[in-house]
Amino acid sequence: MAEKYDFIIVGGGPAGCVLARRLVDCGAVSVLLLEAGPSDWHPLLHMPAGFTKLTGESHSWGYETAPQTGLNGKRVWYPQARVLGGGSSINAQLYTRGNRWDYDNWAAHGCTGWGYDEVLPYFIRCEDNNRYADAWHGQGGPLRVSDVVPHKLTTVFARAAQQAGMRFNPDFNGAEQAGLGYYQVTNRDGRRSSASVCYLRPVIGNELLTMRCKAHVQRIEIAGGRAVAVWVGGQRIEAGREVLLTAGAIGSPRVLLHSGIGPAQHLAEVGVDLVMDAPAVGENLQDHMDVFVVTECAGPHSFDRYKPWYMSAVAGLQYLAFGTGIVASNICDGGGFWYADKSDAAPAPDIQFHFLPGSGLEHGLSPVKNGVTLNSAYLRPRSRGQVRLKSNDPRAKVFIDPNYWGDPHDVGMSLQGFRLARRIMAQPVFRDWMKAEAHPGAAAMSDDDIKDYAYRHAKTDYHPVGTCRMGAAEDPRAVVDPQLRLKGIEGLRVCDSSVMPFVNSSNTNAPTMMIAEKAADMIRADHGI
Repeated sequence: MAEKYDFIIVGGGPAGCVLARRLVDCGAVSVLLLEAGPSDWHPLLHMPAGFTKLTGESHSWGYETAPQTGLNGKRVWYPQARVLGGGSSINAQLYTRGNRWDYDNWAAHGCTGWGYDEVLPYFIRCEDNNRYADAWHGQGGPLRVSDVVPHKLTTVFARAAQQAGMRFNPDFNGAEQAGLGYYQVTNRDGRRSSASVCYLRPVIGNELLTMRCKAHVQRIEIAGGRAVAVWVGGQRIEAGREVLLTAGAIGSPRVLLHSGIGPAQHLAEVGVDLVMDAPAVGENLQDHMDVFVVTECAGPHSFDRYKPWYMSAVAGLQYLAFGTGIVASNICDGGGFWYADKSDAAPAPDIQFHFLPGSGLEHGLSPVKNGVTLNSAYLRPRSRGQVRLKSNDPRAKVFIDPNYWGDPHDVGMSLQGFRLARRIMAQPVFRDWMKAEAHPGAAAMSDDDIKDYAYRHAKTDYHPVGTCRMGAAEDPRAVVDPQLRLKGIEGLRVCDSSVMPFVNSSNTNAPTMMIAEKAADMIRADHGI
């Protein structure tokens, strides 16, 4: 007898975990959650600093980009989570949402119902904030959001930013985003607050929820213009009400393309039978790109002091005994948002900084014995890329082209952001703590010097979005409507970061969970549950 569930959720990342929980909470429908990767059993997944040890393919897809024309042909390492909890299980746990302008801009471009005042209640519903309970924050929600205990160098960084003319901001998710300071994070009491832990664990064992890991979805079956089943390892599983696609900005278009939903010419080229010509599937890929400065410390002040094996052992013992120390840190506890050019009347901050009191996380650099890293990223890139199949094999890696620096505007804004980062690190308060800039170094001063450095070392900020763009029904660039229903196919929604028409001006984990919270309400309303 064929398996059948009311709702089949494809992808066990942040959005999938949120949807599964909210639908199970209805108490009236059966839910199947499918995750291609393993369960989140590994202890390192639950230690805040553990993500630094999980950079291989054990819990990610092992992607890299196509050669980036804007980066002189560089291929960028492009990890995307492949584990229950998705990015929330392996990210740096920063809790940021973007700003009012982001969501009002979505609404202005045809995403009715997605303005800031309409999405704010869903951010609030997610939260169990250990400090704030006000017009912008909630307490009692599933997601544990906490203050950090900042590293001593992060405190110096916050003071340096003020010396550089950037105000201190105690709450990037409150009334005003602009400013620098300390991030709130999705961990508490020395444990990561992933979506799988916060949303799924309370309902594991509920008879309405079936959860399968290492379940790679090959395709969605469409019959009579409706999504009726999914295929996993040669097995057909029926969907009584809807298939909900939550595989992320790379995974969701991949599943649609393998299901025959995408650009007709591309599908013919890779040998996938066409179900519906949908030229916008896989288009509109956006991401934030980092250009960073590494500064050598004047002494063993940073987390780099834990690089030797014996110091790592000490850190491990401290964590096991007290739940404190570097293992309990998310490694990136400071940063914030500012303007590339304060005089250009930008509607909101357009540069984000991530301060890391360590230097060992950037790939391809000559080692620094003891140092710190300050990342800078331009938040509203104009460059647009795409996701495409390389073959008709559902297990083959896909073609990913973020098109970094494809638009000259992005180049100029990135350079300005990088120079702001340098300005912060050059402030007097750092003089007793820092020796000299290690990368790119004092000799790299011109725009061409910095671009050459970026060609070799720029990296992703791990924020891909937009490949199943949301928009008005009449918008030919939109894959889904504002109810997140796939245009032209019934019983199929996309409910993750891939629906963002424009990348939000911050990290993307919190907005992805907000999207799923709002999607759950729309699904429940449509089905009367």
